[in-house]
Amino acid sequence: MKNSHSAAYAAAGVNIEAGYEGVKLMKKHVERTFIDGVVSDIGGFGGLFMPNISGMSEPVLVSGTDGVGTKQRIAQLMDKHDTVGIDCVAMCVNDVICVGAKPIFFLDYIAIGKNDPVKVAELVSGVAEGCVQAGCALIGGETAEHPGTMAADDYDLAGFTVGITDKKDIIDKGKMKAGDVIVALASSGIHSNGYSLVRKVFDIENADLGKYYDELGATLGEVLLTPTKIYVKPVLEALKASEIHGISHITGGGFYENIPRSIPDGLCAVVDKSKIVIPPVFDLLQKTGGIDERDMFNTYNMGVGMSIIVSQETADACVKTLQAAGETAYVIGEVAAAADGDDVKIRFLQ
Repeated sequence: MKNSHSAAYAAAGVNIEAGYEGVKLMKKHVERTFIDGVVSDIGGFGGLFMPNISGMSEPVLVSGTDGVGTKQRIAQLMDKHDTVGIDCVAMCVNDVICVGAKPIFFLDYIAIGKNDPVKVAELVSGVAEGCVQAGCALIGGETAEHPGTMAADDYDLAGFTVGITDKKDIIDKGKMKAGDVIVALASSGIHSNGYSLVRKVFDIENADLGKYYDELGATLGEVLLTPTKIYVKPVLEALKASEIHGISHITGGGFYENIPRSIPDGLCAVVDKSKIVIPPVFDLLQKTGGIDERDMFNTYNMGVGMSIIVSQETADACVKTLQAAGETAYVIGEVAAAADGDDVKIRFLQ
């Protein structure tokens, strides 16, 4: 790339050489994610991956895409850019695992006001860490410099993943029945949703993110920037050990939107609120913002990053498998028959 330089493009605000330097710096991070099946190295026009379909009668590819959202504003204010990449991966792979698919590769996209190779490499280091946690490969990506449309320090991080499963192993909510058990997997905190409300409540642009809160056991910035938990490996183990009929990734829309997505007509999730372990950050957020409890459960995960609906007979095996994999997993409710003509798919016990 020694001969690649455009003075005119540089004068317009795009530094081609900074892009090359970013690729050089991120290479060591990308290589951490390489698993069997990776065919290509970074720097080409397309990421190549050869999936292992041995033992599958009808292989099905499952895709998911998402971004970090306005949580990345916290990273920008704190000048800490090596964790939001984990969020980016988590938001994609946690969706794919809800179908029962194993993520196999990931690609990222970074739009940035001014290409800072070190900052870009930090962002990619987080993406790489997320891929390692999910057991998938980072096989490509793109960094786009956007002078004049974004502030120099601004960036937006997004990505997508592709997973694979056998058609017969796709989670079928049609098998769900009354009496099935709802298992909660604890979140690491707010994860990556509802940050527009978070920023409003805490007046983030003027807040002291370094302020220590006794009830949080950390600074506000540390808690708000805690990465989204990646559930792929524990859930894959639970799928082997138990009969799972539905999985929900609790993201924007909270309990009210996400759990019903895994429940067929005629059934309803009955969740016991008293059993939910709610992290202190949600109490602080609710009190500071004067937010109604229903709005909290309709916006945030409230300490439950993922829910699994499992047959009553294999519920204990599911919980024990998840716990053995290092997760905090516990029962928060069950599936019941819906009342005649009632299309509400989630009810709460106080």
